Formats: sequence, structure tokens, C-alpha cells
Amino acid sequence: MSRRARVEDVHELALAMPHVTVVHGERAQNPVYQVGGKSFVFFRTPRPDAFDPETGERYDDVIVLWVPMEDKEPMVQDPSTPYFTTPHFDGHPSVLLRAGRIGELSLAEITEVVQEAWLSRASKRRAADWLAAHPPH
Repeated sequence: MSRRARVEDVHELALAMPHVTVVHGERAQNPVYQVGGKSFVFFRTPRPDAFDPETGERYDDVIVLWVPMEDKEPMVQDPSTPYFTTPHFDGHPSVLLRAGRIGELSLAEITEVVQEAWLSRASKRRAADWLAAHPPH
């Protein structure tokens, strides 16, 4: 059985993918993981669209992960997962995840999501090379 996921795993998994660069947000220095200049995982600064419905306080621990559009709806509509979205991300191929809820996922689950995020943004050649070296189980 896989252990529970941690925020550090997201950083390690993103950096473990090939051709990854890390840029930092201008104001908050939040990490943004990119492949070929395209973001695939980033740590978002507090924004007005992601907030606690009871207190109105903006979430300060949101991770944005790119996903194929066909995967997004099932991920955010399943109440058993910690994934969510906001109207700001309507039509955008990504899901949001609160770092404070990442422990609800296993390491295997977050590994798959980070790898899929990278695959969705990498060039076709890089994705094909990575998939050839890492066939599905």
C-alpha cells in the first residue's frame, strides 16, 4: 500500500520529470514547474476565486495541476477527492488541490497526476520518449 502524499512529493515528482525548469512568481516567489516553457504544476498565490466558504478567507495553499480535459470533470465532481475548480478555471485543463488536503491522496495517486500533468504539456516527442521508457504497469 502506498503512503499518504505530502506537498514535498509534488516538488520532487515535478523535478524528477525530464526537461523541467522552475520559475518563481514575481511577487510571492511561488514555484512554477515548466516543460518546454509550459507550466504543468504551480503553487498559486491567494486569489479571490479560491476561498473558504465559511470564513471567506482566501486559500493560501492551492496547487494547480494540468490534466486532460476529459479527466477534469470526473476529478472535480467526485466528492471523495480533494480536487476542485473555480469559475476562473472553467474551460481550462487543470484542477486545483489544496496542499492542506494532499494527505487524502496516496503517493501513487499524486505521482500519476503530476506525471499526467507533465505529459499533457510536454512536446509530443518528449512525451513519447518518456512513455517508451516508462510503460504503464
